[in-house]
Amino acid sequence: MTMDIRLARVDSRLLHGQVATFWTRFVQPNRIMVVSDSVAKDNLRKTLITQVAPPGVKANVVSVNKMIRAYFDSRFDSFNTLLLTENVGDMLRLAEGGVDFSQVGINIGSIAYTEGMTMITDAVAMDDHTAKQVAALVNDFHLDVTAQKIPADKKIDLLSLIKKKNFNLE
Repeated sequence: MTMDIRLARVDSRLLHGQVATFWTRFVQPNRIMVVSDSVAKDNLRKTLITQVAPPGVKANVVSVNKMIRAYFDSRFDSFNTLLLTENVGDMLRLAEGGVDFSQVGINIGSIAYTEGMTMITDAVAMDDHTAKQVAALVNDFHLDVTAQKIPADKKIDLLSLIKKKNFNLE
């Protein structure tokens, strides 16, 4: 048996109001796992994240490798997890490490715009590198990767959108 992942979400803002209210109510986790090598090393960010968890839900901040180990550790089988990463690359590393997202797919909530990126939805920015990572999650791991800000929003197939925007997937 392994940890029950109820939502796997990429959100550059990590744990914030939409996640703490809408998504937590929707998936009813008993644990929020924020998976980020950089945040795991930053005590201030780690403290802030663990403090904004909604009542009754404990939040942890761990590195990618620690999350992979925890996923396969029977001591964490009781976790009903809402899993958050800041970027698609960390989610891909988790999949490569054997974390099974086949039951939930990957939800892309927000990817912040930086220089050289293209906005493909009102909340998701993409460049060729990130588009290739999305394609790997879909093609190599056979996962549904969708953009969706809150549960009430319609899911948008991200790879179809990427292909329409002519990103270089080679």
